[in-house]
Amino acid sequence: MKELKRLNKFLFKYRVKLLIGLFITIIARLFSLVTPRLVGDSLTTIENYLNLNTTSSIILREALLTNIILIIAASLISGFFTFLMRQTIINVSRYIEYDVKNEVFAHYQSLDQIFYKRNRTGDLMNRISEDVSKVRMYYGPVLMYGANAIVLFFVIITYMFSVAPKLTIFSLIPLPILSIFIYKVSNLINIKSTKVQESLSELSTYSQESFSGISVLKSYNIQDIIFNKFDKYAFNSFKNNLSLAKIQAWFFPIILFLIGLSNLIVIYIGGIEFINGNIEIGVIAEFIIYVNMLTWPVTLVGWVTSIVKQAEASQKRINEFLDSKSSLDDGNYSLKDKKSKNIEFKDVTFTYPQTGIKVFNSLNLKIEKGKTLGIVGKVGSGKTTLLDLLCRVYDPNEGSILYDKIDIKLFKINNLRELFSYVPQNNFLFSESIYKNIQFGNPNAIERDVKKAAKLSEIDKEITKFENGYQTILGERGVTLSGGQIQRISIARSFIKDSALYLFDDCFSSLDTDTEERVINNLKNNFKNKSVIIASHRVSCIKHADKIIVLENGKIIQEGIHKNLIKTDGYYKELYYKQNSEIT
Repeated sequence: MKELKRLNKFLFKYRVKLLIGLFITIIARLFSLVTPRLVGDSLTTIENYLNLNTTSSIILREALLTNIILIIAASLISGFFTFLMRQTIINVSRYIEYDVKNEVFAHYQSLDQIFYKRNRTGDLMNRISEDVSKVRMYYGPVLMYGANAIVLFFVIITYMFSVAPKLTIFSLIPLPILSIFIYKVSNLINIKSTKVQESLSELSTYSQESFSGISVLKSYNIQDIIFNKFDKYAFNSFKNNLSLAKIQAWFFPIILFLIGLSNLIVIYIGGIEFINGNIEIGVIAEFIIYVNMLTWPVTLVGWVTSIVKQAEASQKRINEFLDSKSSLDDGNYSLKDKKSKNIEFKDVTFTYPQTGIKVFNSLNLKIEKGKTLGIVGKVGSGKTTLLDLLCRVYDPNEGSILYDKIDIKLFKINNLRELFSYVPQNNFLFSESIYKNIQFGNPNAIERDVKKAAKLSEIDKEITKFENGYQTILGERGVTLSGGQIQRISIARSFIKDSALYLFDDCFSSLDTDTEERVINNLKNNFKNKSVIIASHRVSCIKHADKIIVLENGKIIQEGIHKNLIKTDGYYKELYYKQNSEIT
């Protein structure tokens, strides 16, 4: 139960509703006890009539009719309060499920890229869906039926002891045996439940990756290979679920056997007590009904234990993620304006924690406010890493990055990122309309703003040719569009945001030369006094920049403006003439 203690805060949050539900549970159970007593009283009345003839048949009929009416009334009232009990406690479990999912999702968003590179998407999805659903069962059905069973158990046994202590003791003998059985089996259930959830995560992850890469799978015609691997994951999940089901299958047969044994004990011991004149015949009838009423709470012991163990296993998996901490410490400083500021990389050293590859070693770079910086270099030279460090996707191991002479580590991360519009290499579009995908850059933007951004990114004319125009729904990751269209929609998304700094990471690679030039010109003409950083493999994207740097192995090997660099022997000049010769 220690894993589930973490969520006790939600029990406290909804304590009023839970206390009302508990109060209703007690009332419902008290009314359910009326029936056995009336049945026992009716049998005793009949016995007295047959043996002693102390009452007339008319009085007997009236007594029995009164008992029948009271039984019906008590059953209806008990049923009504049972309905209220479900409405109260089950509703609370849904509120808790909602809160837990929000807590997990919010925590996911606070974690850094390292976390997402270490964990698979399918596993993340499974923990926020399947695992949270298991936990909800603990705060819903388990809490409701558990409270119901405890109240019923306490009230019934207390009353049974007050009526016939000896008969009560004998009838409850099987229960300690049941407790030992449940204790042993519950530990096995915990182990099996963990394996079930782990295998389900593997299956979800593999399915998600297969669906995301379906075009690649089909192009290589390897569907059979993928299916066979999926079949192995599915079979492993099947074996784990079957193993858990076999353990759970022991509960009900054993419980029913022990309840049946209690009934036999009631009949035998009760019969002896009745013969000895210690109890009335109606008491035996009452006890048989009570023992069978105890079937439900005793049966629930097994079911509740099973669900609690599964919930504990799931909550443990959730806690593992909730205990994960971002490697980025949030600062306390906030910038109130979004004007461009000077940026400086000062003795920045950075090594990727996953691979141990050192990208920068004492890098120094100044970016003047309102200017455009072009970055060019070979693959792996550090272009993307430089932009990631600036956005605090990662933090440098040594040195500092200054924004307006303030270390960016001192800023609140969300506030810092509000300053940037970032178009990464791998553009991501959501399964929404084109309009929504562009508006994503500024949720408060109106239609005029969306269309203006689309025009600046040279995608407006193509969008209007679609049957549904801006309301065209895109496939997952924008699979219904070409690479160039995806890039321009992503660029439009950045244009719609009023930022201090615009970052473009090789996001013009799928554009033809003419379209690229028009987009770059629109950027220059409409975002004056804004700082712009363009990382690219193409000289044509950065030739108009106020400053160009060439990176190689994390170091700046050349810097200057285009007209000077093409006159200087080195990487930039070679790249320029090579790309020009390819065009001609």
